[in-house]
Amino acid sequence: MSLNDLQSWLLNEGIQDELDILTRRTVIAELDNLEPDTNPAIETDWSRLLLAGSILVRSELRTHQEAALRIATGAISLSPSKSIRDAGAVLLGKLSNFRAIDLANHRQLIAPNLDTRLGMTLRIESQRRKIDSSVLVESSGQWLRVNDFQQRFWSNASDHDWLSASAPTASGKTFVVMQWLIDQMQSTDSRIAVYLAPTRALVSEIENYLYSILEKTSGVEISSLPLREKYDIARAGTSKLILVFTQERLHLLANTLGDAIFIDLLIVDEAHKIGDAQRGVILQDAIERVGRANSKLKSVFISPATKNPEELLNDAPDTARTATVDADAPTVLQNVILAEQVPRKPKLWKLSMRQHNALLSLGILKLSSSPSGLRKRLAFIAAAAGERGGTLVYTSGAAESEEVADLISQLIIPAQTDSELIELADLARKGIHPNFALASLVERGVAFHYGNMPSLIRLEIERMFRSGKIRFLVCTSTLIEGVNLSCRTIVLRGPRKGIGHPMEPHDFWNLAGRAGRWGDEFQGNIICIDPNDLSAWPIGIPERARYPIKRESDAVISSGESLANYLDRRAVTPLSELEDAERFEQVGAYLLATYLRLGSIVQASFSKRHTSETIEKLENVLASIAAKIDIGSDIASRHSGVSALGLQQLLDAFRAYKGDTENLLPASVDSQDSYDRFITIMRRINKHLYPAFLPEGLIPLHALIVVHWLKGYSLSTMIRKNIDYHKNSGKSYKLPVLIRHTMELVEQTARFRAPKYFSAYMDILNLHLQQIGRNDLIEHEIDIGTQLEFGVSSRTLLSLIELGLSRMSAVLLYERIARDDLTKQDCLDWLINRGTNIDNMDIPAIIAREIKEKLLPNDS
Repeated sequence: MSLNDLQSWLLNEGIQDELDILTRRTVIAELDNLEPDTNPAIETDWSRLLLAGSILVRSELRTHQEAALRIATGAISLSPSKSIRDAGAVLLGKLSNFRAIDLANHRQLIAPNLDTRLGMTLRIESQRRKIDSSVLVESSGQWLRVNDFQQRFWSNASDHDWLSASAPTASGKTFVVMQWLIDQMQSTDSRIAVYLAPTRALVSEIENYLYSILEKTSGVEISSLPLREKYDIARAGTSKLILVFTQERLHLLANTLGDAIFIDLLIVDEAHKIGDAQRGVILQDAIERVGRANSKLKSVFISPATKNPEELLNDAPDTARTATVDADAPTVLQNVILAEQVPRKPKLWKLSMRQHNALLSLGILKLSSSPSGLRKRLAFIAAAAGERGGTLVYTSGAAESEEVADLISQLIIPAQTDSELIELADLARKGIHPNFALASLVERGVAFHYGNMPSLIRLEIERMFRSGKIRFLVCTSTLIEGVNLSCRTIVLRGPRKGIGHPMEPHDFWNLAGRAGRWGDEFQGNIICIDPNDLSAWPIGIPERARYPIKRESDAVISSGESLANYLDRRAVTPLSELEDAERFEQVGAYLLATYLRLGSIVQASFSKRHTSETIEKLENVLASIAAKIDIGSDIASRHSGVSALGLQQLLDAFRAYKGDTENLLPASVDSQDSYDRFITIMRRINKHLYPAFLPEGLIPLHALIVVHWLKGYSLSTMIRKNIDYHKNSGKSYKLPVLIRHTMELVEQTARFRAPKYFSAYMDILNLHLQQIGRNDLIEHEIDIGTQLEFGVSSRTLLSLIELGLSRMSAVLLYERIARDDLTKQDCLDWLINRGTNIDNMDIPAIIAREIKEKLLPNDS
């Protein structure tokens, strides 16, 4: 019998029954309020299971490695014997799962200094594994323990120019990438690195993580602001710089620098999102843009469990050394648990675990009340099964997350009075609204979490959930976007991503990967409610699946004549009458900008992935459109996702304008006419550039939000003024809805659509002013896109954010500073010279702590 045959026999026959029993025992120990099924009177034969585990661990198959991990975890957590627990730790070592061994030590499940209790042969083998599973951090001269994926990533990333690495969630990707990035910056000639993250939430998390690593290290700065000053300092050799950006911020920096942008190292996190609708092509364009500026750019792509990570290397330069690292080994156990109501008994729910193609019965979960309605069902089961805490509950939207969190808070024993929870509640009341639902919930140890919330509040929620002070966290799809937040249990029913779209299997497993984060837990539980309800689970509970990577641009180009027909109509049809604009506009803009830059798309890198017939058809359409455009390729390339045809039509509208040219300009936000001018500009953008601000009837509200955001108003002030707007307009409103809507308008209008289209508007307007000899009207203040991205219009407020403060803290401090032209050093001097005692200011304690940590570190 071959080794492969032996491993298959062990799993399918040899130890199947014992492994099923062990699985039930390990899972049952994780759940609360569960009445277990009667356990068979079979004593665990640990010697037999551990021997089987030592054979299975030599397999490359995920199912075999999971079985070995289950045996090791069971031995450590269930056996009363110290020698059996030690043997379980040895098995973890063979899996290179050293963080699980550290966790066992931390929880005092095994005694320290395991190696001293091993025989000579095992000790030598253990030392060899530690050497093989370590990488040298050249900048510090220290060795870093890693798993197999991390080891292969480190060696390949160092030896190649372009690398695409894929591994499941909870494989330690973020940890090893951060360590490698720091080492590269400190031990090589790289001066400027860009870390691209898909969302602002992840930008904040990565920035804070890097700050914590580099806290005592000099020579490398970190920034998330697309400003020229720090770039120029780093390029001049004074210091090194890591920029943490979204793709939109990278475009802002590139627009500021023009042809001068030169990035040494690019890391793209969640790189599979190059296939996302709307923003995928903006990411692709950003990668290509910095690649054109530096043909020797070192590029690293990170994605969670993708089918084809090599796809991301297709656009590498011909001379680049490329490599793929693809891993699928488990680091924690993830238990998929199905919850079905017992017939006629709504307070009793049968729990079963999916084990390969079989179901293992676990027992009956007892609820405290009958769950009438789907949201109560979700809340009640979460409150019961996850009573000990560390429980995430997934909902499909912000409103639902607030309601479910409120239901859970009524079912649990409130958290003991805790100063940090009280401080978070105070921040929510003062920073958002006195009646914001989060405040009263966190005082009971429950919270909700969604992407439009201010970053400072969101990060505090995550921190307190990790510490265990928040026991239940109700979340939305933000958790799929890469926020590194682990838990003990996830509870969900019919998960959706976006409005009404059932979650794809790969998204489901990316979310499920938050259960049992490596190094924090041995295992995690994914409780799926009503698994046989096809309205909730149209394809059933998803099997483990890997992301298929396909660029958004390739997917749209592959539609054939549809894209060509859209481009034909785009040139002659009023924007309000265009169909399929949402699907085709971004990619159409990308193709047109490429054509204008190269004079053809035939030689573009993407053309090799499509048929000659498709490329020829698009080439002909683009040539016809390009003949009507005279704005130049530079301006077209500056505005990713904005059509050069729309830019030309806007320029034509400026040329045809008969009024005073100054009326085309926006006014300073402090000017009395700024609001009216923003309304006019938004309508002009909708008519000539792209219908970005809809519906038309809400343009006054969009403009109001943008003006208040630029004025540097706090979110609480903006909400209050939105309430006044509704009252003065005679519009009815519900406070929770208005609060959520205001936050959504800030994120989607003020920070996304407005920067994108106002930047384009100003570029075309400045071109027009140059052409008519009115350079005197061109202003050289902070770029409008940067102002809108961060909600600033003054140098002082921008300086405070540059110093590392969240906007919430920066605005509160700015309200106390008279001058609007302070540099970073001026802001620090203002604090020091005034002898201001932060603790005596009437500000939330969390904001006071951030100010002291970022601006007065010697006093904190």
